[in-house]
Amino acid sequence: MHIHILGICGTFMGGLAALAREAGHRVTGCDAGVYPPMSDQLRALGIELIEGYGADQIALEPDMYVIGNVVSRARLPDGSPKFPLMEAILDAGAPYTSGPQWLAEHVLQGRHVLAVAGTHGKTTTTSMLAWVLEQAGLQPGFLVGGVPLDFGVSARLGRGRAFVIEADEYDTAFFDKRSKFVHYRPRTAILNNLEFDHADIFDDLAAIERQFHHLVRTVPASGRLVVNAAEDSLARVLAKGCWSPVAGFGATGSDAQWQVEGAQHAFDVLCDGRVLGRVEWALTGEHNQLNALAAIAAAEHVGVAPADAARALSAFRNVRRRMEVRGEVARGDGPALTVYDDFAHHPTAIRTTLDGLRRRLDAQGRQAERILAVFEPRSNTMKLGTMAAQLPGSLDDAELAFCHTAGLDWDAAAALAPMGERARTAGDIDTLVAQVAAAAQPGDHIVCMSNGGFGGVHDRLLAALRAGR
Repeated sequence: MHIHILGICGTFMGGLAALAREAGHRVTGCDAGVYPPMSDQLRALGIELIEGYGADQIALEPDMYVIGNVVSRARLPDGSPKFPLMEAILDAGAPYTSGPQWLAEHVLQGRHVLAVAGTHGKTTTTSMLAWVLEQAGLQPGFLVGGVPLDFGVSARLGRGRAFVIEADEYDTAFFDKRSKFVHYRPRTAILNNLEFDHADIFDDLAAIERQFHHLVRTVPASGRLVVNAAEDSLARVLAKGCWSPVAGFGATGSDAQWQVEGAQHAFDVLCDGRVLGRVEWALTGEHNQLNALAAIAAAEHVGVAPADAARALSAFRNVRRRMEVRGEVARGDGPALTVYDDFAHHPTAIRTTLDGLRRRLDAQGRQAERILAVFEPRSNTMKLGTMAAQLPGSLDDAELAFCHTAGLDWDAAAALAPMGERARTAGDIDTLVAQVAAAAQPGDHIVCMSNGGFGGVHDRLLAALRAGR
């Protein structure tokens, strides 16, 4: 089969392309801004990439057009279509489908699908679960919205029956407004957490809860729902109806069946009050403890003993752009400054990321070392200003916060005013880098947070620090 993918350079669609190529299909694709590293990865697989969405691509005559959710029927100011190829596909009556639907029909059919859903932690938990199954010898397939360091790729078919997938609640396509995860038909589903996000497509939290319940409806009676027991929103989802066994997980002292006990770098895994395994690792934050707990409970459903799963997670190396150290810079006789890259782009994710780092520093007796938060409100929800009021609270653990304000139509300085002199804003990357470099001191931990490339701020900041600016 020849498939032509519209929006091929997105993380999900790029992973789908890799899976389709591995399965033996001929794959071509197009996108606006075909650039590395995704373009290099896809071309290395023998996938032809075309810049833009020109209508002339209709001449390729593939067996199926696979449409990414970046594609729409939008018009440019001059009245011409933003995606001429989509218009040509519709005019020609050519066959087309969404990415999640194609994946369900050609990759997931007949597999034991383990889906990881939630507002936060999907990529990390999916990577953990895939790693646990890999270490258990199950040779799983997976599709992750990031690059797990232990695998080096975001997707593979796998030789076993299990397939682990990051289950996104974002909509499927312009012609299918259901959440992506409704297509996946999991037998094991993790519901990690749930709060309001994606304000560009959901009116309120209740609308997202409705989509999560659509996912719950698809899990068979022989399946398993692994659910964060502390989330009221998930309790409301289950109250709408549940037809599968539920394994609840939570922090120490909760009423959940699965719990953790101990420090964030070394903790026991308990089920029904019994210690079944121990995780010792370098990851930070209670949120990662809960991610690990969810992965262990899900892996048990496919036969992996919790002790083995915990042992595998002790060797887990995390995911790129999750508190990834981008470099260290010595300044004077003091300790080096450290620059991190993190994907956090929602106030809750920002708060948990910084809290995890602060707890680690405190546990190591390094309370005097400062955290500098450098972030851009880049997600669609943040651009709308929906979460602006939550930003000051999310930055409590940072001594200083620097916000990149380009592209915002709300006043970030006003939103951050409760932080007083701890908060600074900049309309361009050069100014932002100059502000951070001027404020930085030996031993500082500079955490750059964005769900995009952030204008290469990490390398530019490292260069400025090394130059002593």
